[in-house]
Amino acid sequence: MTTAAQPIHIGHYIQGARVAGASTRSQDVTNPATGAVTGRVALAHRADVEAAVAAAQAAFPAWADTPPIRRARVLFKFLELVNQNKDALARAITAEHGKVFTDAQGEVARGIDIIEFACGIPQLLKGDFTDQVSTGIDNWTLRQPLGVVAGITPFNFPVMVPMWMFPVAIAAGNTFVLKPSPTDPTASLMMADLFQQAGLPDGVFNVVQGDKEAVDALIEHPDVKAISFVGSTPIANYIYETGARHGKRVQALGGAKNHMVVMPDADIDQAVDALIGAGYGSAGERCMAISVAVLVGDAADKLVPKLIERTKALKVLNGTNLAAEMGPIVTRAAHERISGYIDLGVKEGAQLLVDGRGFDGKQAGAGCEGGFWLGGTLFDHVTPEMRIYKEEIFGPVLAVVRAKDFGEAVQLVNDHEFGNGVACFTRDGNVAREFGRRIQAGMVGINVPIPVPMAWHGFGGWKRSLFGDMHAYGEEGVRFYTKQKSIMQRWPESTPKGAEFVMPTAK
Repeated sequence: MTTAAQPIHIGHYIQGARVAGASTRSQDVTNPATGAVTGRVALAHRADVEAAVAAAQAAFPAWADTPPIRRARVLFKFLELVNQNKDALARAITAEHGKVFTDAQGEVARGIDIIEFACGIPQLLKGDFTDQVSTGIDNWTLRQPLGVVAGITPFNFPVMVPMWMFPVAIAAGNTFVLKPSPTDPTASLMMADLFQQAGLPDGVFNVVQGDKEAVDALIEHPDVKAISFVGSTPIANYIYETGARHGKRVQALGGAKNHMVVMPDADIDQAVDALIGAGYGSAGERCMAISVAVLVGDAADKLVPKLIERTKALKVLNGTNLAAEMGPIVTRAAHERISGYIDLGVKEGAQLLVDGRGFDGKQAGAGCEGGFWLGGTLFDHVTPEMRIYKEEIFGPVLAVVRAKDFGEAVQLVNDHEFGNGVACFTRDGNVAREFGRRIQAGMVGINVPIPVPMAWHGFGGWKRSLFGDMHAYGEEGVRFYTKQKSIMQRWPESTPKGAEFVMPTAK
């Protein structure tokens, strides 16, 4: 007879070491596929945040003064170690988040892209120089780090989203405090260990596990100069407003309701493939998931039957099974919330074509009876007045909205409060061009269902999907984590004699 493994304690990472912390509060960490409790994660007390920020503050002067090429060499070594351990990181994601292993591998790969980008920091920090802006005067700019910066990251990408932040911030000369989601905290400590092995000085990268108490302590701490956040819109708005009141530079990425417009001339099979993968991949728990299919004209008659067939045929299995297309919902609470939205959609009058609430965990594999399982769900005849259209469900629920023409489809998307990502499937070049120009969203895909920009372009939405002025990673990420300084220089030999009382002008 076997006994269940004892849940492990998951603590913080401060000043180059794993520590238990001062708090006595903790939270269960579960395997979503089985429902089993696998760990207990510490929930930080303000004293833990103070310790992490103090470590980062103490490490900042020396790290900021380190030449960028030497900082890049540490990033290169970290990159090598992450590549060596990428499957271990992916397994940790699957164990605590539930997404299928191949999807977790993809998450790690996209995080690696950002590390590769950050390794080019000597080029990215180059300033501008103008010789002889005025007689005998030169002018140049340089970018310098802010100090201690913090990242608050969500459960759905426990490796990739932190890597949107800390490689760029640290390469630019800042020190960093990461506050990951307590739902899947293990990967954060694994990344900290790899950074230490790469030769990162103690205190440059710290991890504080926790909940709102830790978040508020970071936002309010006078030594934290900038906050990066990814999560829901209400929390993003709170962090943006609270951080601004405390004098922080804030980058807060919020919620989404991503539409995919399918024109009648689109390749129908490709469109169906795109909707199934983008709607149900990672159980719909992506900020870039397609949750609304806008079918234009007679596209609905062609697509809906195929969507029903494919949704019913989804391979919903334990994420460790390499044949799996979709895994479990991340937590029991999330399962109940998503199921509640399905109930609501029925009450609102949407046509429920495929109901995922009846999925039995036994179908997902041995030992999955107690997991948080939900099948793919498909609604048709959804209207903009319905809450299942307006609100972010963050689960495997795809809503079909019908539009009579291209203009109505564009207006539908533009009228929504969120403007994160959007896609259009068409063979018409003019439609594609007009869609890209007219649509009010930060990331646009033309025959690309999940248009997540590559590492050197930057990620971010519009409207209530982004609070702050700059997108994540890419060159805007470098600007977010640095401040520009302009220097004008003149030597005594070229300086005219006598006081000047008028506004200086180029001469």
